[in-house]
Amino acid sequence: MSLTSNLNLALLHRLTKPVLWLLCLAPAAWLIYGVFTNALGPNPAETLIRSTGDWSLRMLCLALAITPLRQLFNLYALAKIRRLIGLFAFFYVVLHAVCYAWFDMYWQWRDIWHDVLQRPFILVGMLTFALLLLMAITSPKRVLKAMGAKNWQRLHRCIHLAAWLALLHFYWMRLGKNNLNEVFIYVTIVVALQSWRVYKSKIKTH
Repeated sequence: MSLTSNLNLALLHRLTKPVLWLLCLAPAAWLIYGVFTNALGPNPAETLIRSTGDWSLRMLCLALAITPLRQLFNLYALAKIRRLIGLFAFFYVVLHAVCYAWFDMYWQWRDIWHDVLQRPFILVGMLTFALLLLMAITSPKRVLKAMGAKNWQRLHRCIHLAAWLALLHFYWMRLGKNNLNEVFIYVTIVVALQSWRVYKSKIKTH
């Protein structure tokens, strides 16, 4: 049996999703542990906001990578975990938004509204949250059937827009601190994944 076949069988194993749940929840668990053990440094609030934002972007990149990896290595079983990865991207975006509203704005909704209007990078972050919320709400299979496959796919292609908005949010945030090294890494990853998508679409049209 080939390596590809073995990998597909492993991905289809009944323990794959529980293990994936544990791996995806591990960063959140570590942050919670850090809160209770004072291991988040001199500014725990900033660490929580920054870390949940970082993991949101990582999960988005991983969700975008599922289809290219599936096509490139013939790992058809990866399609079974794409939805779960996407939902975890939304999970970390929710944590990021909660940490911002709690530790930065102290749940002052009027101040949050003014912050969204006055600071473009916050507005872009909220737009990313809104797009991922729409995709999370419409992720169940019964919603797919109600919307129709074409409409559902059209909406869920917004993950590409969400990734670019998240990158813009990340860029503006890091620009203020003059620290763009990680930004370039994420941009490179997303550009590579988008380039693969364009390449495959051109092959289909020929």
